[in-house]
Amino acid sequence: MTDIALTTTTAAHEDAIVKIVLDSLTSANSRRAYERALRDFLAWYAEAGRPGLAKATVQSYKAKLQADGLSASSVNLKLSAVRKLAAEAADNGLLEQALANGIGKVKGVKSAGVRSGNWLTKEQAQKLLNLPDTATVKGLRDRAILAVMLGCGLRRSEVASLTYQHIAQRDGRWAIVDLVGKGLRVRTVPVPSWVKAALDAWTAAASAAEGYLDAPQAGRVFRSIRRGDHLDGAQMTDQAIADVVRVYGDALGVELAAHDLRRTFAKLAHRADGRLDQIQLTLGHASIKTTERYLGVAQDLADAPGDHIGLRLA
Repeated sequence: MTDIALTTTTAAHEDAIVKIVLDSLTSANSRRAYERALRDFLAWYAEAGRPGLAKATVQSYKAKLQADGLSASSVNLKLSAVRKLAAEAADNGLLEQALANGIGKVKGVKSAGVRSGNWLTKEQAQKLLNLPDTATVKGLRDRAILAVMLGCGLRRSEVASLTYQHIAQRDGRWAIVDLVGKGLRVRTVPVPSWVKAALDAWTAAASAAEGYLDAPQAGRVFRSIRRGDHLDGAQMTDQAIADVVRVYGDALGVELAAHDLRRTFAKLAHRADGRLDQIQLTLGHASIKTTERYLGVAQDLADAPGDHIGLRLA
């Protein structure tokens, strides 16, 4: 058994190989990212003369990525996709297991420090929330999108897939229930009253624009809007949500990605004395370490939690 499938590839072969990898992934975001990474690798592989899929080949690709000046996170994502390719190829009899094992040992690039991303201050977040023109249906929709991201910490994919069935009362308050997030983890997200007010305003405007007296009880919360403030009924994509954030970020004078609003939620909640474990549960992080990286939390030995408990010896 050899890596014939990767040494004599045609476009059809490569599409089949990429499909094997993508079919093994559950997240739509991961599938998109891995497909781009694999297409990049296969293009480089062809230019290199298809030297054979082995550890040395992947190490050469890693060196090329670093020479191109890619960030550690970008290099690691591309390498992760190639390692996944090798593992799936071996499982499907397209590559010797020994070669796949060698590729699996190619290490990623260490990040220098902690990635900060963009965090908005409370003042900037408030200005961002006030930017949409609420005299229009589109403005009410966009304000509700920003509110859900800033007040609930949802990912852009979660905002795009949010339905009215998700929004319900729990323990005397509104919440987004049974939300399926990254890694298929299910969580319930508390909805602040101001976020619910933004959602209600958008829902009422959308219902009136469509000629309905009652608010919808089913279907996607956020939908596309055509020129002239007309709803077209189509659900918004992840990219459409990201575009909304980018447009208002530009208006604010900040280069803003959708995930930066998730970071902002976490940072502002923590600064307002929100409990770390509750922030973790709201974000849906599998590990508290991930939440700590979002917040840039470092252990403070000079002012430790135990110093504030209030106990003392008799």
